[in-house]
Amino acid sequence: MKKVLFVISALTTGGAEKSLVNLLNLLDYSKFKVDLLLFKHEGEFIKQVPKEVTILSIPNTLKYAFKSLDSDGVRKISTLNSGIRRYIGTFYTRYRYKGNMNKGKQIRWNTFYRNAIKDLPGEYDVAISYMHGEAMYYVADKVHAKKKITWVHNDYHAAGFDQELDRPYFAKFDRIVSISDECVKIFSDIFTDFADRTVSIPNLTSSSLIKKMALDFLPHEYKEVREMDPEKPILLSIGRLSSQKGFDMAIETAKVMQDQNINFIWYIIGQGELKGKLQKQIHDAQVQNKVILLGTRENPYPYCHYCDIVVQPSRYEGKSVVLDEAKILAKPIVVSNYDTVKDQIIGGSEGIIVPLEPHQIAGVIIDLLNNPSKRKQLSHYLQEHEYGNEDLIEMYYNQIN
Repeated sequence: MKKVLFVISALTTGGAEKSLVNLLNLLDYSKFKVDLLLFKHEGEFIKQVPKEVTILSIPNTLKYAFKSLDSDGVRKISTLNSGIRRYIGTFYTRYRYKGNMNKGKQIRWNTFYRNAIKDLPGEYDVAISYMHGEAMYYVADKVHAKKKITWVHNDYHAAGFDQELDRPYFAKFDRIVSISDECVKIFSDIFTDFADRTVSIPNLTSSSLIKKMALDFLPHEYKEVREMDPEKPILLSIGRLSSQKGFDMAIETAKVMQDQNINFIWYIIGQGELKGKLQKQIHDAQVQNKVILLGTRENPYPYCHYCDIVVQPSRYEGKSVVLDEAKILAKPIVVSNYDTVKDQIIGGSEGIIVPLEPHQIAGVIIDLLNNPSKRKQLSHYLQEHEYGNEDLIEMYYNQIN
């Protein structure tokens, strides 16, 4: 039985996090003994981790680095020196690299964290960083394993990482996995010397489970809307409240639609560092009655099932889990024209691809709202196709083995 370690920062409601939970629920535990290391014991998806997985206690030096909470809710700083490192490192990188937080985290790891964080005790047959970034740096520098694998869940070029800072880390991995052919191509064009160890494996998605969970309940927010105005269309976006997901563009789009007296309400599920900024933007644009930030939801599928249109205004993606789930639930999709979108959406059949510009996004949404037959056509196409891919679990086994 192979001893396998997965590492990810937390299990918040993000695409990579959901993909990992799906994988953990499909693994054959007669073949693997699985440990999971989280930098923070946070996130709605923790409850979905199967009982066969051992969630490790967070090592003390990780607790100070990522402001983790102990089970009793008390923050612990291992030493005065480690506390100083965390505060100075975080302050410096946030100030110096406020326009590129991904690069800031690279600098913080290399300059402040790498020498302060201790190695993880023990040795594994396989150690897997399920997200690029600090989880990858930790596995590369601090985990002992016979084989190491890292996942890159986004368009690497668009994510803004410093390539030369990452190069020595990627060199420490036996396999680099990305989630679409286009993402692999982008990565391999940048790191040509690692192309022979880079593979494409799609995120695992269970259509039967998603369809079942989508019928668990009618969201009370939707029920209240329907009681007040049965004809009000409901738009939905899901994702981390970060620049990548483009929710600032969603708010601008909502303002354009409100100015044209369009009847709608737009819910956004997710949490993240831009929550305060987005709330202020909503207030300044005076769309408080149109755009609602719902925070996280343990089961977001009923929100998708009962909405009218799913909108994803991302600046970049790898392969969006949200889009896969919307396709399984046969919802009309409006998605921005980021570089890798055509890896996942057949424009005109599976969804409408539109430039990331508020007036153009608004135009497409308004057109769909005014033409129920177009929405029905998109939904019908999706209903006629299967988008679940549980059978691809063998591709994951091949990499682990």
